[in-house]
Amino acid sequence: MIKKILAMGIVAIALLGSGCSAWSKADDTLWMISIAAPQHYEVWVTDMFLEKTGERSWRQPIGTVGCCWKGPHGPTGAGGGVDPFPELILVNWFSYAEQKYYTKIIKVPEDLLDRMREPATYVTQVDVRSGPRNLLTIGLAPGGTVVVWISNQIGNEIEVMRMQATEVPGDPDDFEVGTRNYLEKHGDYLREHGIPMEGW
Repeated sequence: MIKKILAMGIVAIALLGSGCSAWSKADDTLWMISIAAPQHYEVWVTDMFLEKTGERSWRQPIGTVGCCWKGPHGPTGAGGGVDPFPELILVNWFSYAEQKYYTKIIKVPEDLLDRMREPATYVTQVDVRSGPRNLLTIGLAPGGTVVVWISNQIGNEIEVMRMQATEVPGDPDDFEVGTRNYLEKHGDYLREHGIPMEGW
């Protein structure tokens, strides 16, 4: 009887060990989602909701985003870790430059997480390494353009989605103070360059 109990205990420990091992290999990556916007075209993300069907629905606060779309500092922006990685992402935002509200539901492609897991090289201060593209960046541009990239370092991003958001009703006066501050910083730029609606 004792031998049976010991044998069952050993089997249980082995199964638990293999289960933990598989879990850590599959899920030890810190997945991140951030929101970016082109320089001079700040937005205020009023809501970002994420959902993994049957597991979790949650809100991730973002707030003001004014950088960075592309170039030496982007794409990256405000955000944080996500667990689990969502299947649906809802983003609502206000464009200071346009004085408009937008919304977009992003349905994450089924194969995207597999694509993100594919090793990509990145450079550290010590050496060159390889790892998953663990950052998903959602870019919000004037005209409601939404661009999604995956990366693990600025410079190795891959564009994986491009879509159009929907303009929704809203009162720009809700952002009166924010707009005033925004125009103090970027008003001259807007007067000189306008608000491009394409080419993002």
